[in-house]
Amino acid sequence: MHDFCFTIPYGLLLVCGGAIGFIKKGSVASLGGGVGTGLLLVLAAIAATLSYVMGQRYMQTQKIMPAGIVAGISVVMAVFYLYKIATGGNHIPPKTE
Repeated sequence: MHDFCFTIPYGLLLVCGGAIGFIKKGSVASLGGGVGTGLLLVLAAIAATLSYVMGQRYMQTQKIMPAGIVAGISVVMAVFYLYKIATGGNHIPPKTE
């Protein structure tokens, strides 16, 4: 079984947990952490899945358009999403007035 089979449900579980924590306790940290990380995981899993599917199609047809291009872009996006998850997301410095 492929790891992305677990990544999408795990990401959705985090999204739901973050939303429930916000609704029940008003926890903004739960909302940001759960929903933000969960959505990134879902996006990374979708990009990884698309990379695999289109990569297989490219290997069968040897056609750059669209299979090769979509597979290449999807690999780049999956790596980008995983990098963002690993580094803690966007680090926006607070405004200094």
